Amino acid sequence: MLGKLIEKVTGEHIQFHLILNNFIYLCYLRDLKHRSTTDAGITLTYFIHSGWIKNNMTSILVFNIAQFFQSLNHRLLSLILRKARCDSKVVQFFSNYLISKKTQYCWNNIFSQFFNIDVGVEQGSALSPILSALYIFLVLFVVQSKSLMILNSFLFCSYNIVSSLLEMFGLVLEYGKTEVFHFSRSCGVFNPPPLDLLDISGLSLIPKDIWRYLGFIFNRKLSFWQHINFYANKAISTVKYMKILRNSTWGLILH
Repeated sequence: MLGKLIEKVTGEHIQFHLILNNFIYLCYLRDLKHRSTTDAGITLTYFIHSGWIKNNMTSILVFNIAQFFQSLNHRLLSLILRKARCDSKVVQFFSNYLISKKTQYCWNNIFSQFFNIDVGVEQGSALSPILSALYIFLVLFVVQSKSLMILNSFLFCSYNIVSSLLEMFGLVLEYGKTEVFHFSRSCGVFNPPPLDLLDISGLSLIPKDIWRYLGFIFNRKLSFWQHINFYANKAISTVKYMKILRNSTWGLILH
């Protein structure tokens, strides 16, 4: 319990220090206190509407990093903390906390030999969110233009650069979970061309009509009627299930 408490206090201290010194981009919303998926949805909506004011379409490319928490390099994290000008005692704490760790596997009564762990942080640790935020705080993937061809070329180049950087950090992208979506107010037929990433990952991404992300259901015009319809039906279904539970012996008491 003491160890968990020390991790939580240290994580709070680091996050306060980084935000106070503007080391983390203000629009970064992942794994930080007082920021949620709602903030991410509002930020994305703001970007889209600000582009529409200039008659620009907005395109977004999202991707997933495979085994992210298990792939963070310990020595790189220590270097990042020094770059962020954290107190020397904090850097020393992480040097002792992360580096020179050992583990072993156990199967029934069979134990493996101990081996070094040079990468990875515990996904359930209080320190993992802020450490992961430090690791990829530069990634931002929104582009705007009046031409779909220009948008796709921007996304292609940006994806190439980011994937190369992540590879240098020891991270691997899950190409099967990469998605592209275009936001446009066009009233006519809207058939955006696929985003060809064959030179990088062997992918040819076809934009969808509906995009589900962070609990939101987006369409290209940001009308949100699919989002409202989905969650309204979900709420109605929940009430119906509660009525069914009311008839069971240990069910809910509804008035």
